Amino acid sequence: MSRTQVLIVMGSDSDYPVMEACFKMLKKFGVTYEAHVCSAHRSPEKAADLASSAKDRGFSAIIAAAGLAAHLPGVLAAFTVLPVIGIPCKSGALSGADALHSIVQMPAGVPVACVAIDGAANAALLAIQIIGTANDAVSEKLIQYKHELKMSVHLRNERLQEKLNNMTE
Repeated sequence: MSRTQVLIVMGSDSDYPVMEACFKMLKKFGVTYEAHVCSAHRSPEKAADLASSAKDRGFSAIIAAAGLAAHLPGVLAAFTVLPVIGIPCKSGALSGADALHSIVQMPAGVPVACVAIDGAANAALLAIQIIGTANDAVSEKLIQYKHELKMSVHLRNERLQEKLNNMTE
C-alpha cells in the first residue's frame, strides 16, 4: 500500500483531538492518509479543489470532520464521486447535535455517510471497510480485528462470571 488511500479534511485544527483516533486506526490497519484543514465557509475553493481532485490523486474515500453547521462533508461530497464519511464534532451550544443533523440531512443525490458525534475511529473503520472491498490485505486485517473484538467480549464475560462466582454475601 504505497499510495495514499484516505483524504481527511478537518474544518479546524481544533478538531485534532477528536481526529487522533481516526489517524491511529488508519495507521493500525496500514492505510495511508493525507490530512488538511479546510473550511467550507472560509476556504470553499480549497474544499472544492481537494474533493474534485481526490479520485485522480489516488484516494479511495474522504473523511470530513466538522462542528456546528458542519457543511464541510456535504461540500466535499458535492465535488467528488468518492464516498464521503462525515464526523460531527461536539462543539457549541448544541454539543454536536447541530453538526450531526447537518451531516445526515443531505439532499438526494449528494450522500454523506455519518458516524456518531466524535466518532472518528468508526469513520476510519468505515473507510477501511470500503478499501477492504478491493484490497485483500486490508480485508484480512479487518477479519482479524473483528475476531479480536469478539474475543475481548468473551474475556469480559469470563471476568464477570468470575466476579459473580466469587461474590460474598
